[in-house]
Amino acid sequence: MPPLVIALVLGSAVLHATWNALLRSGADRLWSMSVMCACCALVALPVALLLPAPARASWSYLAASSLVQVLYALFLVRAYRTGLLAHVYPVARGTAPLLVTLGAAIVAGEHLAPVSLLGVALVSGGIMAIAFGRGRPDTPSLLAAAATGVMIAGYMVVDGLGVRRSGHAIAYAAWGDVISGAPMPFVYLAIRRRWPAAAWNLDLAKAAGGAVISVAAYGVVVWAMSLTPMGQVSALRETSILFAALIGAAFLKEPLTLRRLAGAAMIAGGAVALSLG
Repeated sequence: MPPLVIALVLGSAVLHATWNALLRSGADRLWSMSVMCACCALVALPVALLLPAPARASWSYLAASSLVQVLYALFLVRAYRTGLLAHVYPVARGTAPLLVTLGAAIVAGEHLAPVSLLGVALVSGGIMAIAFGRGRPDTPSLLAAAATGVMIAGYMVVDGLGVRRSGHAIAYAAWGDVISGAPMPFVYLAIRRRWPAAAWNLDLAKAAGGAVISVAAYGVVVWAMSLTPMGQVSALRETSILFAALIGAAFLKEPLTLRRLAGAAMIAGGAVALSLG
């Protein structure tokens, strides 16, 4: 994996952990997610309109990915209802790399080198070790987090295939944000029977900031998948758990235990193995 791609995907990991912390800190997480997604669509729309449209062959992948991302958003909101960032985030992100690698091998015919496979195993094992320490999450939160991981794997495999058919990675990512973000206010309306309120306050500022961060973070990942095997990109991005643990401890006052630090060391080792692969 080229050093530039490694650096940008690691930067994406920091951004991703940050917007999850913003979502977890909100009082009404369905509202926060709906507003974040709507803001993502608004932020990405000018970019999408200014760039050449993705090739027609990629639009079916955009549609499929967007549907999966709506489900991802709903599962993540449910997981954070009672689950901590330090519990939900590792489980959700930990199930994704192996599933993405398996999906990429089956669907795209990708075969990773042994050192890369070791990296995937270390990253996933480290995240799961962090997730299942003392004070483990309640079962509904755990199941919702695992379902979130399945959705992450699904949309990353779909986007990994779609971006390679798009002819323009940034345009593909921008249209993906528009198509997946626009429906969320309607999902909120269907669930709550009212539109999400949009009065300017601290929560709206956090949601808008999270949207900008999310667009930048996933745009980098989609671009990286146009150049590099999907499993490597997904697993390297999961180093975000390191940053989530630090953010959770510093800003959400969540404990940072020895077991979680050991899991973080496994993740760091996996990231090195992936970069060497």
